[in-house]
Amino acid sequence: MERTQTRRPSGRRLARRGLTVASLLAMVATALTGCASGKAGGDAAGQATATAGSGSTSGTKSNGKNSIYIIGGKSDDPFFSAVKRGVEDAEKLVKAGGGKVTYLGPANYDNLGPDVAKLTLTAISQNPSAILVPDWVPENQDSAIKQAIAKGIPVFIYNSGGFDAAKRVGAMKYIGSDDYEAGKAGGAKFAEEGAKNILCINTVPGSANQEARCKGIKDGATSKGSSSKQLPLPSSNFGNPSAVTQAIKAALLKDSSIDAVVTVDTGDADSAAAAIKQAGVGSKVKLGTFDLSQTQLDRIKAGNQLFAIDQQPYLQGFYVVSIANQYLSYGVLPPQNPILTGPLLVTKDNVDAAIAGTKAGVR
Repeated sequence: MERTQTRRPSGRRLARRGLTVASLLAMVATALTGCASGKAGGDAAGQATATAGSGSTSGTKSNGKNSIYIIGGKSDDPFFSAVKRGVEDAEKLVKAGGGKVTYLGPANYDNLGPDVAKLTLTAISQNPSAILVPDWVPENQDSAIKQAIAKGIPVFIYNSGGFDAAKRVGAMKYIGSDDYEAGKAGGAKFAEEGAKNILCINTVPGSANQEARCKGIKDGATSKGSSSKQLPLPSSNFGNPSAVTQAIKAALLKDSSIDAVVTVDTGDADSAAAAIKQAGVGSKVKLGTFDLSQTQLDRIKAGNQLFAIDQQPYLQGFYVVSIANQYLSYGVLPPQNPILTGPLLVTKDNVDAAIAGTKAGVR
């Protein structure tokens, strides 16, 4: 959501160059071939099975005219702008076969789980060829996802939930990053750079992927002899940079032992950077975040931020739509599960390459 992040209504959307259908087909072929090198999850590792759970039939009798419904973040969410760019590029393949892709998103994140469950039910009511959905809040969403599968609608989990969610509900695949492993990488990096007491800012407490991120930070830090705790903030603070800044500033002033702050998305990272500056602790408190934005890359290059953890949202949108379309049209499905798009730690050592990726429109 791998809210992932990157979830703020402010910020300029990066220009992205369009891709031809021919180049898209080449990218898909490369992507599916490359999946063999990705990390496999659970007992599905390397198995040439079609599904993670249910026995959905291979493909549909759609003659290529697939109706794919994808559920994602709200329209002004910068992270999902990158996801949607990938969706739109993959949609060219779907349209070439006479099909269509419909994107559904909540108006806000105040009631995320129930709202996304309702969107899933809306998608089911349209008798789609497939539904693609993050499993952000399993206790609210799993029932709706299982209803889709019970009706014979193939479901692909992407962005949040991981292989465990796909297996639990009987979805075809999980496509996205591993939030826990991403957190472990970040926690270990902090510790290696000397941080001893890391504060993980969670502005969507209860969200499966955000909780996994903070847990990963803690476990990664602990493995290197450091510690971490979580600062859960009311979900009403989400999208309110001032409120997040003041909450982080208060935590820093209250506990002088905090020497690193990590946020679950880039908007919160901007708030954290402001809080660190206002608290006057910039010389000792390191900053890291999940996800990328130009602001994060600029801070990393300038030496004012330690890292950003990229889950490559463009690839999530592109892969999940193109893989679902190929499955529906031809019964083609890569055996690996999960199909990982991240994490990749962006630091001063590789920030120039990441900046080049943003200019190309894929980061």
